[in-house]
Amino acid sequence: MRIGYARVSTGEQKMDLQVDALEDAGCERIYKEKTSGAAKSRPELEQCLDSLRDGDTLVVWRLDRFGRSLKDLVSKMETLEEKGADFVSLTEGIDTTTAQGKLTFHIFGALAEFERELGRERTMAGLRAARERGRVGGRPRALSEEDIPELQALMKDEDVSTANICERFNVSKATLYRYVGPDGERRRELEE
Repeated sequence: MRIGYARVSTGEQKMDLQVDALEDAGCERIYKEKTSGAAKSRPELEQCLDSLRDGDTLVVWRLDRFGRSLKDLVSKMETLEEKGADFVSLTEGIDTTTAQGKLTFHIFGALAEFERELGRERTMAGLRAARERGRVGGRPRALSEEDIPELQALMKDEDVSTANICERFNVSKATLYRYVGPDGERRRELEE
């Protein structure tokens, strides 16, 4: 079965062009939605995806009607693949029922992965550059180098509870134990 999905961003826009194209493409059922593509919840799209069965084909007028970003498109395509459904985008000429359409979509997926990897590389390069300039990212340390000897002494004192130590230094038990073990021995070297 060919199932269509049409979406416009605002109530003032008309979806007649999309619906006509989906009907011409042989869609037996068309889900229609009036909401922004950036909206987290798109109930009609969710119903549309839920209705798909093995062998069905989801047809959209354009890719941007279906997904917000390349990453979102790839995620939705994985959902279709899990259901055994195919995908057709009329404007872009993508048809995963054909070998060429599958190749086109896999190229999109590879580009999305490449984009994620580039972002990760840029982030790592920025962190390295910041470290070279003496800046360290992340949250400030909960305990300082000067706190350690006092913590060690308190941890060895049987009259002082761990809860009291945590309260005094305003840290959780897990944080305390990352720096000083229950036996009072140092567990972590603080980096400058």
